[in-house]
Amino acid sequence: MQNETNQSIRHFGEVLKENIQKVIVGKENVIELIATSIICSGHVLLEDIPGTGKTMMAKALAKSLDADFNRIQFTPDLLPSDLTGLNYFNQKTSEFQFKKGPLMNQIILADEINRATPRTQSSLLEAMEEHQITVDGVTHMLKEPFFVLATQNPIEIGGTFPLPEAQLDRFFMQIKMGYPTRDESFAILKRFRKDNPVESLQPVLTTEDVMQARANYTGVHIDDSVTHYILDIVEETRQNQNVELGVSPRGALAMFKAAQAYAAIKGRHYVLPDDIKTLVVPIFGHRIKLIDPYTTTSKEVLEKILEKVQVPTETL
Repeated sequence: MQNETNQSIRHFGEVLKENIQKVIVGKENVIELIATSIICSGHVLLEDIPGTGKTMMAKALAKSLDADFNRIQFTPDLLPSDLTGLNYFNQKTSEFQFKKGPLMNQIILADEINRATPRTQSSLLEAMEEHQITVDGVTHMLKEPFFVLATQNPIEIGGTFPLPEAQLDRFFMQIKMGYPTRDESFAILKRFRKDNPVESLQPVLTTEDVMQARANYTGVHIDDSVTHYILDIVEETRQNQNVELGVSPRGALAMFKAAQAYAAIKGRHYVLPDDIKTLVVPIFGHRIKLIDPYTTTSKEVLEKILEKVQVPTETL
């Protein structure tokens, strides 16, 4: 029974990857990480330079799932009510009515999230964490599955507002797209020479498929030795001389869940230490605060920690 469940989750990941790759060339690992986040009810922050396909990735994902989608372009003049919606007075009925905001959809593309003010950014916190919004004291539950995929440009500082640590921690993963290889660049030019393939992309998965994967991935076995391996890495981030704030318990739990979902996507009913290595930077990279971010990066620090921490070797 467990093997059948894992195969269904693997099928979920393969179908999603195959459909997105009709638009996005390569980036297999990025797609698998996004699928892992969706299964774990987590949100994703795509961070990279302009033109690497962040928005195109989000659109391809939204079209692959048969779910309500809305794209929000974040700008400095965007207000919290522009996201959550507001109550307005209807003169015809002489009553206040609630006008839904874009957050009432299931898949949200928050484009260039760091261009909005902290007040507007914070309006996402309740939605991302609690899957609900509150307007004038009335709570509105969001439709499931609810998933936020945000993008930001790390190289432009003018006119941007860095995300506070509290909101960064709400993102399950922070992923960098990276440059394509030369062969991938050639394939991109050929693929987009006429029409944009994202326009003709059709849904291949339903919201029921997502909810079923979310209900079943926790059955993946994670050995105690692998759990201790996660905690050893977490402890090293808290003691590292380059790190001011290490990984929180929320971050450790995120790694535990992500490892289970990632293993299921790979078709396994157990977690390997290599799964942890693959997930360390996307899960922990934005959850540590460096003392001097100008001389080193979180990726470099975490890679050195992985070299230091002993890997479990017994049969899992």
